[in-house]
Amino acid sequence: MRNVQPKVWWGLAALSVILVTSWGLTWKEVGAADRETVYSKAEERTLDPKPVLATNPEMARKISEIEAIFQRKRRGGFNGNVLVVQNDTLLYSQSFGYGHLKDKDSLNKDSRFQLASLSKPITAVAMLKLVQEGRVSLSDSVQRFFPDFPYPGVKIDLLLSHRSGLPNYIYSFPDSVRHGQGYPSNQDIMHWYATVKPTPQRYNLPDRSFVYCNTNYCVLAAIIEKVTGQTFGQYLQESIFSPLGMDQTFLVTDTTAAAMANRTVGHQYGRRIAKDYYDGVVGDKGLYSTTGDIYKFYNGLSKGLILSDSLRNEAFTPRSFEKRGIRNYGYGFRMHTNPDRTPLYIYHGGWWKGYNTILWVSPQSKSVIVVLSNSYNRATYDIKGVLAVLEGGDGPVDIEKEL
Repeated sequence: MRNVQPKVWWGLAALSVILVTSWGLTWKEVGAADRETVYSKAEERTLDPKPVLATNPEMARKISEIEAIFQRKRRGGFNGNVLVVQNDTLLYSQSFGYGHLKDKDSLNKDSRFQLASLSKPITAVAMLKLVQEGRVSLSDSVQRFFPDFPYPGVKIDLLLSHRSGLPNYIYSFPDSVRHGQGYPSNQDIMHWYATVKPTPQRYNLPDRSFVYCNTNYCVLAAIIEKVTGQTFGQYLQESIFSPLGMDQTFLVTDTTAAAMANRTVGHQYGRRIAKDYYDGVVGDKGLYSTTGDIYKFYNGLSKGLILSDSLRNEAFTPRSFEKRGIRNYGYGFRMHTNPDRTPLYIYHGGWWKGYNTILWVSPQSKSVIVVLSNSYNRATYDIKGVLAVLEGGDGPVDIEKEL
């Protein structure tokens, strides 16, 4: 080594610098994406709740009491699937009844239910992901994307928080508009608003008050399609479902064999509900999913796999204060608030054509409750007794019985 000429030493040193620099740039420019993919897939495997490997007396008591609660609901007519998780541990998962009441085909953990308005949190997260990527701003007007939209001043944040004042599309258009049109899509609804005369009257001016309205989330889905150049279902699949391993979740408009598998039908008063004229309008509703996939969605969201912590916290921030009380709405999520306006509970429910659903989260007790039903029953929403088991005491006093 001592006989190596200085020029050779300098050459070796230069080569080393080039190799190290090249490796560093490659790691930074290409490896970053690889590391993110590996991280996401590793996280995906942990999004399912952990099974109970051994129970202590306290856990056994909770499981037994939760079982008793849902057995009573079943005797009262509840038909659906249930999942209860605390501290990322699966305390209870059960199926009651049938996917098709007439056929008596038993529900199972893979049975898929129309989420109804429980689709809205997923739509909100999809839009916030575009905000995070800089492709959309919360202050953007709908008219940026649809110049002929007849309601000025309606911004993305007002759609997300139900403060737009827009009329409900389900009641906006007379039969003369709908006649011969077939089942409309979100883009059809946007076209009708732009062209129908007289323009449907809105409920209120933008940002005057909270008015829960399906049109807000119909418009959000239409904007997502316009921005991405994809169908709403394609965007959800690529940006949320695939990264989180939600392989049991599909849009109603997807009629592939994979999407139709394990799909239930909605019932009311024991009868199957027929397809609705507005079933093809999505964003406000329209997703079919399982209790397990809904848990993956919330778990992935809480772990920062889809949105940054700051943007997720924006979704969980109350936006309306015209009425006193603890109930409020953020971006796609309902909540009960503490005195300092932080969320005490985070939740959303849904109802559409025989389906009723609820996701209820207690950040304080680290509890997640998912109840999906395909035979309308008010007991679906009444989870006060389950919360009392999970948290102790009598459970919250002010809790919705019907959403």
